[in-house]
Amino acid sequence: MTGAGPTFDLVVVANRLPVDRVVDAQGQGTWQRSPGGLVSAMEGVMADRGGAWVGWAGEPGPAPEPFSEGPLYLRPVSLAAADVEEYYEGFSNDTLWPIYHDVIVQATFHRQWWNTYRAVNRRFAQAVAEVAAPGGTVWVHDYQLQLVPAMLREIRPDLRIGWFNHIPFPPVELFAQLPWRRALIEGLLGADFLGFQRTADADNFLRSCRRMLGLSTKGRTVTFTPAGETSQSRTVRASAIPISVDFRGLAALARTPEVRARAAEIRASLGDPEVLMLGVDRLDYTKGIRHRLKAYGELLQDSSLSPPTVTLMQVATPSRERVDAYRALREDVERTVGQINGESSVVGSTAIHYLHRSYPREEMVAMFVAADIMLVTPLRDGMNLVAKEYVSCRNDLGGALVLSEFTGAWHELHQAFICNPHDIEGLKQAIMRAITTPEDEKRRRMKAMRKRVADHDVQRWSSRYLAALAAAPSKPPRTARADQEETVAVERANRANLRASDRASERTGE
Repeated sequence: MTGAGPTFDLVVVANRLPVDRVVDAQGQGTWQRSPGGLVSAMEGVMADRGGAWVGWAGEPGPAPEPFSEGPLYLRPVSLAAADVEEYYEGFSNDTLWPIYHDVIVQATFHRQWWNTYRAVNRRFAQAVAEVAAPGGTVWVHDYQLQLVPAMLREIRPDLRIGWFNHIPFPPVELFAQLPWRRALIEGLLGADFLGFQRTADADNFLRSCRRMLGLSTKGRTVTFTPAGETSQSRTVRASAIPISVDFRGLAALARTPEVRARAAEIRASLGDPEVLMLGVDRLDYTKGIRHRLKAYGELLQDSSLSPPTVTLMQVATPSRERVDAYRALREDVERTVGQINGESSVVGSTAIHYLHRSYPREEMVAMFVAADIMLVTPLRDGMNLVAKEYVSCRNDLGGALVLSEFTGAWHELHQAFICNPHDIEGLKQAIMRAITTPEDEKRRRMKAMRKRVADHDVQRWSSRYLAALAAAPSKPPRTARADQEETVAVERANRANLRASDRASERTGE
């Protein structure tokens, strides 16, 4: 099944298109690159390969006509206002998101949300079927579209189908809470290859296949007979291929005179503190913003830190503000910021500079260049590309990264100052270590992290993923020995860093 329009050998499908429609003062609409980790990661991939991108245009109502943007052919999918409420805000972000993030807030279960989620996934699958060339490759992204692989295979069995999960995949004990758990697994098993951020996520999926559906797994594969078939079994591979960033593009942008000048302006506008700490997050309860503010507030209270010597700039990008949990989070964060500023700011110097808005890429890079300490403290995160972006921008080998052990990035950036954000005392000590560690040691750490990200950038990620998809269910035609040895070395270093963090926190009570 193909439509009358053009078809492409590579089709990316995600909840959103990589562009947003922006209306100027004269009422003229233009398309601009969207913010967000997925778009940043895929930008370089699609620029090299071209192809089609299927996704929602961001506004409820009829979808715009397909159009081209640079090397991409964009195929919008329509979502009515009710679809946005039930498929996106409801099932995706008020049902799946909490379950997949350790139930930090309670998940909500509504049958109508599930029905809409299923209907929208089918709409996406049909749109992809129209633009995929015969025998083409389709790369489906993220938790909003977990039913698309099986639906698409039903329509277009000729396609090679992959799916990548940008968030954690939950342990079976949490996944089992979903009334639609079987249908979600069966939806994913329509793919040839399933990619995850961490080995633990792939393991969780395979364990769910065994426990929920009684399927047979061997190594990184699961074998099953699709519904309606009697003898034709399929084997799907599931493994970890952690996402990354455009290291070279970010490093080059950070070197430009404009960005360097803007970084100096940012520091000057904040009073030229000796230590500028930075947090950049979507305003999401998984990001640990409240824990970070609590730790910083206590450091101010006990005079370990004080303005104007030290200041914190917290960027909180607006997110899902129609969902109750997110509205409550914003109120709590802004109340805490006000309290800390009221108690700890001095004349001419604010303890926290809180910015609730989005910024263009150049401004974010300038912030990374300006910041002495980057605070990345999620309670749970699939990867967290901000950590890798910060490292990529530090051509001067300056700065220090405080990183939560509950991010996928922790498994790669083991020279960061590791913390458990639930342990406020340990988080405080990680911040102080990042500030007080000698500069030579911090430069050594940053150099090692930059090498890791440079060697494992977004181009390598996409190449590894597409090679794994092409070879599935077999392993891709490359030796895994070097990768395995590297993984073991990284995990060993991470465990050592973690033990040091635990000992530091435990000594507090002595």
